Amino acid sequence: MAPSRTKDKSKNKLQVMFSSDMAVRSRSGHNGAKAENKPASSSKNKIWEYIALATVPLVLVLGNSMIVPILPTLRRELQISSFQSSLVITLFSVTAGLIIPIAGYLSDRFSRKAVMIPALIVYGGGGILSGFAAIWHSYWLLLVARAVQGIGAAGTTPIAMALVGDLYKDAEESKALGLIEASNGSGKVVSPILGSLFALIVWYAAFFSFPGFCILAIAAIVFLIKEPKRDAAPTPLKEYIHKIGRIFSKDGRWLIVSFWAGAAAMFILFGVLFFLSNMLEGKPYSINGVRKGFVLAIPLFGMVTTAYFTGSIIRKNGVLIRWLMNIGLLLMAGALCAAIWLNYNLYIFMGLLTVSSIGTGMLLPCLTTMITGVVEKAERGMITSLYSSLRFLGVAFGPPLFGWMMEISHRTVFITVAILSFITLALVFFLVKPAKQVK
Repeated sequence: MAPSRTKDKSKNKLQVMFSSDMAVRSRSGHNGAKAENKPASSSKNKIWEYIALATVPLVLVLGNSMIVPILPTLRRELQISSFQSSLVITLFSVTAGLIIPIAGYLSDRFSRKAVMIPALIVYGGGGILSGFAAIWHSYWLLLVARAVQGIGAAGTTPIAMALVGDLYKDAEESKALGLIEASNGSGKVVSPILGSLFALIVWYAAFFSFPGFCILAIAAIVFLIKEPKRDAAPTPLKEYIHKIGRIFSKDGRWLIVSFWAGAAAMFILFGVLFFLSNMLEGKPYSINGVRKGFVLAIPLFGMVTTAYFTGSIIRKNGVLIRWLMNIGLLLMAGALCAAIWLNYNLYIFMGLLTVSSIGTGMLLPCLTTMITGVVEKAERGMITSLYSSLRFLGVAFGPPLFGWMMEISHRTVFITVAILSFITLALVFFLVKPAKQVK
C-alpha cells in the first residue's frame, strides 16, 4: 500500500504543478502582449513628459536671451544709456530672483502645476505690455512690464526642477535634470537668432512673441504631464521653515557653495553675452542682425550639448559629479584667463568663450542633481527655488556690471571673471564633496 500511496501523491503533485503551469501560461497568454507593450508605452510617455518639461526652461530663457541682440537698437530708439538698457534685463531677473522663494513655497504647499500655469499666463501678459511700452517709447513702462514678466518667470523653471524630482528617481532624474539644463541652454542658443529674426519685422516684435511661446508651454504641461498625488497634508508654515532650517544646518556648507557656483556661472555667462553683443556691433567687426545672433549662439551651443551629455552620464554618481564640476570650473577659469591677453582676434576669442561655456555645461547639471537630491518632495520646491533665485540674481547683475567694467577697459572684464572663476573652483574643490552615490 505504501508504494501505491507514494505513487498517488506523486501523481497529485504532478497534476498540481501542471495546473499551476497552465494557469501561468494562460495569464501570460492574456497579458503577455500588454506586458511587452508596457515598457514601450512607458518609454513613450516619458519622452512626451521630457518634451513638456523642456518647454518651461525654454520659454523662460527667451525672456532675457532673446532681448540681448536688440539692446543696442532699444538704446538708440528710446535714447537711453547703455546702463539703462541693461536694466531691461536686470529688472526682469531681480524681480524673478526675489519672488522665486515664494513660488517655491506655494508649489510645495499646493501643487507644481497650480503655480506654473498662472505664472506662464503672467509671463505672457508682461510680454504684451512690454511690446506696447516699446511702441509708445515709454522706458519706465517697459521697466514695469519687465518686472511683471519677472514675477511670472519666478514660477517656471525652478518649479519644473522640483517637479522632475517628484516624477523621477535615480538615473532618470539625472537625465531629466540634464535635459532641463540642456533646454535652458538650447533657449540661449536659439533666442539670439530668434530675437534677430523678429527684429527684421520690427525691433520690438520679440516682446509680442512671448504669449505664443507661453501658450505652447501651458498646453504641454496641462496635457502631457500628470503630477503625482500628494500623500500627506501640506506642512504648516512654521514647521516648514523649521525643516528648511534643518536642511541648511545639516548640509548648509556645500549647499551655499553650490548656490554660489550656480550664480557665478550665470553671472559670467550673461555678462559675457552682453559684452559680446556690444563688441560685435562695434569696429572692426560690424556684425549685426541675424549674423550676430548666430555668432552669439556658438558658445551657447557648446554649453547645451555638454549639459545634455553630462546629465545623461552622471547617473547620481558622486565621484563623477565631483570630477566634472571641478574640470568644468577649471575650463571656465583657464579660458577666461587666456582672454585677458587676447587682442580680440574673433576666431580665437569665440573659441575661448566656447571652452568656457562647455565648462558651464559640465558644472550646472551636476549642481542641479545634488541640490534636488538633498531634500524630500515636501521641501524640494523651496530648495530648488532658492538655488534658482541666486542664479537669477547672477543673471541680473551680469549685464550692468559688465557694462560698467567695459567703460574702464575690456581687459578689466576678463581679469574680474577669471578671478571669480578661480575663487569658485577653490570653494567647490574644498567644500563640495558629494557621497559616492548622490540621493
